[in-house]
Amino acid sequence: MNYDKYPLFMDSVEIIDVDEENISRYPAKCFLNVHHPAYSVKQEWLKDNFQHGLKIKQLISSDSMKNIGFIEYTDGANAWRSVDAKGYLFIHCLWISPNAYKNKGYGSLLLKEVLTDAINMGKAGVAVITSEGSFMTGKDLFEKNGFTSIASMPPSFHLMVLQIKEGALPSFNEPEKQLKKYEGTHIVYSHQCPWVSRSIPELQGIIKAQGLDVTFTELKTAEEAQHAPSVYATFSLINNGRILADHYISAKRFENIIEKELSRKK
Repeated sequence: MNYDKYPLFMDSVEIIDVDEENISRYPAKCFLNVHHPAYSVKQEWLKDNFQHGLKIKQLISSDSMKNIGFIEYTDGANAWRSVDAKGYLFIHCLWISPNAYKNKGYGSLLLKEVLTDAINMGKAGVAVITSEGSFMTGKDLFEKNGFTSIASMPPSFHLMVLQIKEGALPSFNEPEKQLKKYEGTHIVYSHQCPWVSRSIPELQGIIKAQGLDVTFTELKTAEEAQHAPSVYATFSLINNGRILADHYISAKRFENIIEKELSRKK
């Protein structure tokens, strides 16, 4: 990435390393309202995972002093996705918001930070799962920064790697095999994503009101997430071994999916 193209933009931001000591000053809200209950759930999840090598770097605008982007990553052994990425750093999330700050090199700037960490830690490289869905960063940004897709899974997931030195490549953990264990209707989730935490109580309310038989399973450790029934791992709506939704959904979207599924059975 040619950062010389964006000299003025690069001077207008500050990168903050967020940890348990300063998270109250630099809340890792993932652009969720800090007054929403799901915000505190994410904060607690972060505090637990800081102890296992999780890192967050925030982009702070020098003009507004607001958070305009962040990257969350961890040691590959503690990745909260259905992957085996030992020996690598693994990126969970990368966001730039609002749109006025996109396409200015900030995403690449954050990736450079992770790559520097990987080099200093002696890692084999950096890995990430991308998707063309709105809930994850697409692969274009990573391709621009030297990442290569080494594996893919439907509908649009790519396991991408920037390798620093020779070694075993990361791989998917065959989540489709885990799906066979889920008879009936299930929601499998974790609090890695606060938007999932936000949606779970809403879905539970609808399910209770409609008398639906749905089993909720929270993934509480990285190891459990690595053996989740979907690549993304953080949210799965499953019915009899079939994924109906592989990322967080609104209450209305849930109702539409369930209605369609019930109609399919008639």
